[in-house]
Amino acid sequence: MSASPSIGQLPHSSSGMSYFEWILDFYASYYMFPDSSSFTSISPSPSIHVMTFDNTLMPLVSVGYVVTPHLSLPNIYLISKLKLNLASVGRICDPSDYLVMFSGSFCCVQDL
Repeated sequence: MSASPSIGQLPHSSSGMSYFEWILDFYASYYMFPDSSSFTSISPSPSIHVMTFDNTLMPLVSVGYVVTPHLSLPNIYLISKLKLNLASVGRICDPSDYLVMFSGSFCCVQDL
C-alpha cells in the first residue's frame, strides 16, 4: 500500500521497508510491525503468540504506538520475527474512520 502525498511517508525501518508499506490482511486482527524503531511508546506484552497462516507461532514482544504528524496508529503489535508490516483491514475500517477501496491494480485508504 503506498502513501498518498496528503498523508506522507513514514520513516523506513532498518530492513529498508517503509512503515507505510503494508500488506493488507483481511484475516489479521491487529496491525503488526517487525521493527520497534518507529514506535513512540511501547509496553511489554503478556506472554502470547500470534499464529500465522501456516500455523507457525510467533511471540508478541510488545504493544505500542506509532505517531507521525499525519498519522496515529495505536495498539501496534511488535512481532520481531515478521518479515512484513501487516495491516488489519477490519481495524482500518473500525470505527468507520476510514474507507478502504480496492481495484485491480491498487488499494486506497481514505480518511472520512
